[in-house]
Amino acid sequence: QVQLVESGGGLVQAGGSLRLSCAASGSIYRLNVMGWYRQAPGKQRELVASITSVGHTNYADSVKGRFTISRDNVKNTVYLQMNSLKPEDTAVYYCNLVLAAVATAYWGRGTQVTVSS
Repeated sequence: QVQLVESGGGLVQAGGSLRLSCAASGSIYRLNVMGWYRQAPGKQRELVASITSVGHTNYADSVKGRFTISRDNVKNTVYLQMNSLKPEDTAVYYCNLVLAAVATAYWGRGTQVTVSS
């Protein structure tokens, strides 16, 4: 079984920064994709950023240039550095892990990010 534990959410003023972390444990295959999604009230969950086990990254247009995703393969941890935060970034942020070998996706419980104007 795989578990994802997120940390680092909170309340920040517009223009500020936060760093999210997500540690994965359990049966994790070497080849995988880790990422962050977010869901604001009344909206669908959307991809924020993802990173493959070899470091290829993908970002939503709305966060390009402001957010940076990275990972530590030894610690099985993914990070999301969020700079220049805007009120529209307010959402619950979910960690995601996709194991291609078994075609399975796992989700964390989510961490709240609130950006005040």
